Amino acid sequence: MSTALPRRGWPAALTVLAAGLLLLGLAFQAEITAAIDTWNRSAAYGHCWLVLPVAAWLGWVRRGRLVGMAPQPLAPAALLVLAAGLAWLVAERLGIMEGRQLAALAVMLGLVLTVLGWRFCHAMAAPLAYLVFLVPFGGFLVAPLQHITAWIILAGLRLLDIPHYADELVIELAAGTFLVAEACAGLRFMVASLAFGALYALTMFRTPWRRVVVMALALVVPVLANGLRALGIVLLGHHWGSAQAAAADHLIYGWVFFSLVIVLLILAGLPFREEAAEPAPRPADQADTGASPLTPAVLAVMAASVGPVLALALTQAAAPPVSLAASLVAPDGCTAHPEGLACGDARFSARLLVFAPGVTWSVVVAARHALAGQDDEAMTFNLSDARARWHVRQSEGSDGMVAVAAWQAGWPAGDGLRSRAAQAWSGLAGGGQPVLAMVRLQTLGARDMRQDRRLMLAVLAAQAEGLAAEAATRSGTAR
Repeated sequence: MSTALPRRGWPAALTVLAAGLLLLGLAFQAEITAAIDTWNRSAAYGHCWLVLPVAAWLGWVRRGRLVGMAPQPLAPAALLVLAAGLAWLVAERLGIMEGRQLAALAVMLGLVLTVLGWRFCHAMAAPLAYLVFLVPFGGFLVAPLQHITAWIILAGLRLLDIPHYADELVIELAAGTFLVAEACAGLRFMVASLAFGALYALTMFRTPWRRVVVMALALVVPVLANGLRALGIVLLGHHWGSAQAAAADHLIYGWVFFSLVIVLLILAGLPFREEAAEPAPRPADQADTGASPLTPAVLAVMAASVGPVLALALTQAAAPPVSLAASLVAPDGCTAHPEGLACGDARFSARLLVFAPGVTWSVVVAARHALAGQDDEAMTFNLSDARARWHVRQSEGSDGMVAVAAWQAGWPAGDGLRSRAAQAWSGLAGGGQPVLAMVRLQTLGARDMRQDRRLMLAVLAAQAEGLAAEAATRSGTAR
């Protein structure tokens, strides 16, 4: 019985696979570029640079499973590639970059299945599945995680009977004001824990239920640990009498605390580890199966191109957004002037950004981030009513605040699936056009942030029949 790795078939299959992956890389260049940009920009996803080396190592330690195996091209798998490509099109129309990236990864894995066959993918399931951590997913969880962290802090303060006042994500104590910023949500701890948990589960355990338990702990424990970390910082501020001193280098303290939690999870799992089973000897496949990998690969690449081609046809006619100056309604204590409002030594200005009907919601989101900034240490709060959903952000060291709101077809819109689906349908049916409104507060010199916050809220509330109504009208049929 021969256990040698068949040589014939592999060079051709791997050459065809490399060429196909190169073509798909060019087709999904936007998704790859966006992922790398996120890895570089966000501390939550810096670990993604390690995913390819880890996946390669997982494949190397499983190389014994390929002994005696020959590539077996699977042309029908091109249908799976087509399904993944259409899923990419849906995500593109909805403006969900994470969905586009996951679908693009599924397309590439489908190509691997089409060219090398099911037996190869089954043998290399662990390293192939680990590639999902190349996608910087989870951004939509930031807001819920912020509120979970705030809830844990407030529960601890109530339990310890410490006087405090809470307004959404802003917690005030006698020692000062604490903000549960986006960086405090714990997303960076959670996604890093999931990536490590997957590696730990694949390396130390073979039983599926044990791997599921490890992944569940990797999801839940960092969220709870982050809440306790944030509570600890607030308690330090309470006892030191200084919120600023307690919050200094809080992210460094957080990573130290998170590392200790991971070490404890590793130690807790070691007694339950399972030794890796040696692969059973198997007869070698025929070196030449008679199936060429070229035709299945061509079918897969053609199936993958359906989504991008349709998306290109739908977006070619979309014009760039139009930026317009806008006037503001003056609340009590403020005076209107041609460039905005004057409220004492504070100045307000506003602009509208009107988009073409055919754009996807991702274009609107990108413009909103460009206007408001992407600093995850910023102070953020919201003001929502029947006319608008304002999101306000003030980055550390800035001299003011920026409030941004969106409208679609005459209605206030957020970043949820409903708004994205409505815009996707509007782009196909030729309906209303998205509109962004931006209100900027600029101040001179040091000011009380609470005073600026109250002032911003007053100005935004006054725009119900002004800026908000104009934006709703421009976006479609206003109520």
